[in-house]
Formats: sequence, structure tokens, C-alpha cells
Amino acid sequence: MTPTVAPIVKDLVLIGGGHSHVAVLKRFGMRPLPGVRLTVICRDVDMPYSGMLPGFVAGHYSFDDIHIDLAPLARFAKARLYHDDAIGLDFENRRVLCRNRPPVAYDLLSINIGSTPRMTDVPGAEERVVPVKPINRFVARWNDLQARVTATGGKSRIVVVGAGAGGVELILAARHRLHAALRSTGSGIDGLDFHLISDSPTILPSHNAGVRAKFERLLAGRDITVHNGRRVVSVDERTLTTADGMRLECDEILWVTMAGGASWLGETGLAIDDNGFVRVGADLQSISHPGVFAAGDIAAVEPFPREKAGVFAVRQGPPLTRNLRRALQGQPTRPFAPQRHYLALIGTGEKYAIASRPGVSFAGAWVWRWKEWIDRRFMRKFNELPEMDEATEGPRIAAGLTDAATLKDISALAMRCGGCGAKVGATVLTRALASIEPAARPEVLVGLHDPDDAAIIEPPPPGKVLVQSVDFFRAFIDDPHVFGQIAANHALSDIYAMGAEPITALAIAAVPPGVEAKVEEQLYQMMAGAARVLADADTALVGGHTCEGAELALGFAVNGTAERERLLKKKGLVAGDRLVLTKPLGTGTLLAADMRGKSKGRWLTGALAAMLQPNREAAQILFAHGARACTDVTGFGLLGHLVEMIKPSAVDVTLDLDALPLLDGALETVAMGILSSLQPENVRLRRAIHDLERWSAHPVYPLLFDPQTSGGLLGGVPEENAGACLDALRAVGCNAAIIGTVTTPDGALEPVSLRG
Repeated sequence: MTPTVAPIVKDLVLIGGGHSHVAVLKRFGMRPLPGVRLTVICRDVDMPYSGMLPGFVAGHYSFDDIHIDLAPLARFAKARLYHDDAIGLDFENRRVLCRNRPPVAYDLLSINIGSTPRMTDVPGAEERVVPVKPINRFVARWNDLQARVTATGGKSRIVVVGAGAGGVELILAARHRLHAALRSTGSGIDGLDFHLISDSPTILPSHNAGVRAKFERLLAGRDITVHNGRRVVSVDERTLTTADGMRLECDEILWVTMAGGASWLGETGLAIDDNGFVRVGADLQSISHPGVFAAGDIAAVEPFPREKAGVFAVRQGPPLTRNLRRALQGQPTRPFAPQRHYLALIGTGEKYAIASRPGVSFAGAWVWRWKEWIDRRFMRKFNELPEMDEATEGPRIAAGLTDAATLKDISALAMRCGGCGAKVGATVLTRALASIEPAARPEVLVGLHDPDDAAIIEPPPPGKVLVQSVDFFRAFIDDPHVFGQIAANHALSDIYAMGAEPITALAIAAVPPGVEAKVEEQLYQMMAGAARVLADADTALVGGHTCEGAELALGFAVNGTAERERLLKKKGLVAGDRLVLTKPLGTGTLLAADMRGKSKGRWLTGALAAMLQPNREAAQILFAHGARACTDVTGFGLLGHLVEMIKPSAVDVTLDLDALPLLDGALETVAMGILSSLQPENVRLRRAIHDLERWSAHPVYPLLFDPQTSGGLLGGVPEENAGACLDALRAVGCNAAIIGTVTTPDGALEPVSLRG
């Protein structure tokens, strides 16, 4: 087998999806560096653009207007997107420590996580204020605040702490939006009281006197009380206290000051300044740890100290990209000198703005339109991505990426053996599995704890039967840890659908050939994810087979046991039963949309969350409520698996299309005509539908055939138990629904009737 793409020899890991890193992703997408793999570790997939946040608060922009969707951008850059929090760095082993996944290996690292509120010196602040940083958390909190103020009928005192450009712009935007919201509900605005507090002797201390004068008049004209020279020292349930003894009762506090670096950075050994920001040189590389870069608010550029402003993060994107490329290829990095001054365009709430630059100030509605044009042009760069050719590359590596010994290993990849020669090396496999601890089961006599040619499992005791199933598929996302979890969940579902409990699993894995360390890392991430799910299911991983393949793939042969009389089968539906579906539909169309870069990141996140939800509790609840038949909804789609239940049960069913639970975004991607490649095969079962012509135009109709990965269970529950069953499912977090009724067959050829 000859590799069709350059093997991975270096990993560039980006922590955070800030303004500088989105530029890195876009530029690497436009001009990849063969042999380099990008990975982005980020808590959120929707990254807010700070320049448009006040416009969002004022009500001029929607959520999507002000956010860069990292999912399609990462796919454009051929980068792996890991949805997680970084919480530490292991410099000795060159790994990023994460909150919810195994450590992530890197060869070169860049940090662009913005700043976080530092309120530990102000007792009560952490519990009672709404910090603007990090912005991605502020958006949801602002929506909650707006709902609270509206619910009071406008009787609220709102305080903004911090009177720099961010604080001034925010209080004006909040006033504009809340006034509009109250008027729309018929409430008065006289009860709203706004206060701006600053520990500096004046507002906008870094701006010129003309700009300050304009905003002072504006704030006074809008009845916003300004408290200069007052430092907040404590916050209790309803009162804010300043150092000079002022006590101000307040209902809502927005915090736009005292931001610093994330606390975990100080524990890594990186050189940081007094505010917790990473100290970097003019090339944006750590002054203490070569090979670690930082940009944006989190970076303190020692030769060029500047205030924290989005414009500097945006303009650091190109030089950061250049220096990351140079460092990856063993070339010396180059210094970058930011501009000393910049033009700030500060909104006033309505669609009006004031421009500020040293010695310059002008204002008008046209300034707002100019600012909006600049901001929207910036956003289009990352949300409107060009179509990229899918031309394959030969196994070439960019110059300087690796040493002669590794290049020799890479050249050997072009002459890989088949048969047993395609197995992953024993040393690689041993190291990858070394830290994975399988669940212990008394039935396992020989397994991974004492490896041999085969596992030995004690047969079930009298009265119980052995239930076996196997599933296998290639990776559909670039995160091997999450893929491993989903693959294990998917394989276990067949066992749960039968009313059985899994006891052991054998893995079947394929890993693309490559440099040994990279193969080991990918295998470790994938199997660690799978082992986590299996352990939670009390299922012992007893062995398996791993080989090289063109694509990453994973599956499991699962054994379970069940009492013979308690088995659930597809056959057994009875007229009058209610059909209960335990998970929403739509994974097929959403994964297809993601492959094309057409799915929003939050849609894909929701789909992955559904796939990661085990079916164990759902199966137990269905059984406890008297389910007479059950199956899991996977590749054949809802209709395909339903037909498999109808035929042996000799019944008809009526489905309520409007009751089908759907994943967010599924209707939108189906409406775009984006369907899974398996959809046409599944659509052949449309002949089972009564009055097909009438229902084929219904917007939900295509989702009857949508193939599901790690889908939900479909059970037939007696009518008298269906409501309680649904309540129990929802109580454990299932987005479940009663989707139809089993009916007596009428002799027609079409056993499925639809309503909606």
C-alpha cells in the first residue's frame, strides 16, 4: 500500500481559538505544511469576536453574527478540534493536560486563550458579578441578566465596574438594549438606574481629552452616574463597597476590569508576569520555554508592552503563523513590532460611534457604519471559507521538519507489507495500552491482565444465555478519543437493545501507518476513549486485533448475558403499544454536513453529545416499564429498523412526524439537500409508507431514512406505561419522545401510516 498523504511527523497544538489562532487556522488551510498536523483544544466551538460584542449587547447583531464557528474552520485547516479545557502542561513529555481526556502530545505549542477575570482580591465578586471575560461565557450570562431585568418590569440598578473603552461601550449598549426590551413589553424605563465605577480619576484614561469629553457629555445626557477614583473592595448579596467607604445597592453588576491569565498557567513553570500573562519575546515565543508561543490577551510581549485590545490579537495572527511555520521547519523565528497607536471606534449604544486616536476624535452614524463594515469584513474571512480541492499529495515532507533517521522511516512507509505484516508493532501496541486499565470481571479467566493467544471467558450459568454482537466503522471525526467513546457506545447498544448486560469486548482497530510515535499516540487516544466507556459499562476489554489501514477505524465484538425469559427482541409489538424513541434523529445528515464544512459547530457538538450518551439506562427504563420489543436505531434509519420490528410482529404502526425528536440543525442541513451517503439505500424502504405521495414533502420526511451512529433505542411500551416511561427517560437526560402507536394490520401492503 502506498500512502496517498504525507505522513505526520510533527504536531502543532493550538490551545484556544482566539483572534490570533483563527488566523493561524485560515492560513494553514490555505497553505498546508506537509507532515504537520494541527490540533485545536478549545472549550467552546463558537468563538466570539470582541469587536462586535457591544453591538450584540445593544441588540444590533445576532449570536451567529458575532461568532466564528471553529468547526468548519478547523475542517478547512484539516485540524483536529478537541472540545475540552486545557488545565496544565507537561514540558518533560511535551503534552497538554486536559480536563476530560488523556494528555495531548505536541511538538510545537501555541496559546491564545484570552484573559480571565481576577476577582479573588474582591470578596464576594466571584459569586455575584457577571464578568465580561471570557466573552464566550458572558454571552449566556447577558441573556440571563436581560431576562431578569425584564421580569422585574425595569426596577433594577445596574452597575458596570471598569470605565475603559470596554466598560463605557458596554454600559451604553446595555442601556440601549434594556430600554428597548422593556418598551417592547409595555414596561416603563424609569426604574432602570445605571452606574459606572472606575478606580482611575477619569473615564477612558488611555484616550485623549476630546474623546473623554464627548463620552462624559453622553453619559450625563443618558442619566448614567459615573463614580471616578473609586476602587471596589467587596461585593455582598446586594451591595457593592468601595475603598473610600461608598456603599452602593445594586441588582446587577457587570465586571470589565482586573482581567489576568488563567490560573493554571502559573503552575506550569512558564515565565509569566504579575498579572499571569505569558511573557514572550518579539517573536511571540516564550522567554522561558522555546517551542511554546502565545498571542493575544494572554501574551505579555516584553519588548512592546501594549494595552489589552482585540486589534493587537488580530494583527498578531500573520506573524504568529509565520513564526510557527519557521519553528516547525527548524528555521530561526523573526521579530514582530506592533504599532504603537491604533484607531478605536467606540459604539454609543444606538448605531452611532466615536473614533479615538491620539490627538484625533470624530463621531457620527457614518463612523458606526464604517466600524460595522470593518467588523463584518473580518468575520467573513473566517465564516465564508473558500472551497478547497481534495487533490491528494504524495508522501513528501516539508524541508526541515524532521531528521535523517525519521526520513528513512518515512520512506519505508511506501513499501508496507500486507497480511500479518500489516499488524501494528508489538512495542507500539504495548506502550499505547500500558496505561489503559480494563474493567475486572469474574467471568474473565484470561484477558488483557494476562495476555495470551485468546481470551478465556467462563460461560454463563444455567438459566442465562450468551448474547453476541459486532460493530465496526471508520472514523467520522478527527478526535480519536471521542471517536473511541462513540464506537464503544455504538457496539454496546445492540446488547442493551436485547435486554442483556455486556460482560466482555474484543477490539478490532485499524490505524493509518506513520511515524511510530504518532501511530502510538493516535492508538492510545482512541483506545483510552473506548476503555473509558467500557469501564463505565462494567465491560472487560479482553483483547483484540490491531492493524494498519488507510483510515482510522474501530469496532468491537461484544459478549453479554441475559436471563432467557427476560430477552427483548424486535418481534413482539402488540396493537395499542406506544413507540418510544430514546434519542433524537439527525446524526447522518449532520455528519455529512460537517464533512462539507456546512454544519455549525454547535450542531455537531449536540450530535456528538447524543452519540456519547450510553443506552444502558434507557434500556433498563424500557424494560422496567414493560417494553415488549426493542431495537437500536442505527445505520438503516428509523424506518428501516421499524420495519424490522413490524414484519415479525405482524402489525402496522402510525408515526407522528411532528413528535419525532430531532437534533439541532438536522432540519436545516436536510433542507440544504445534505444527506448521508447511505440515505439512498435506506430510501428504498419508502414503499412501506401508506399514502407516500402526501407525506414525501413533509420537512421531517427525509429524516425517517437518516442513518444514525450510536442512535437511541426504539421500544414498544404498553399504552398504560408509556407516559411514566417517557418521564423516567427524560429524568435521566434522554431527549426521548412517544413517536407513534402500534395498530392492527388492515391487510394493506403499506404497514406504516404517517401523521403530522
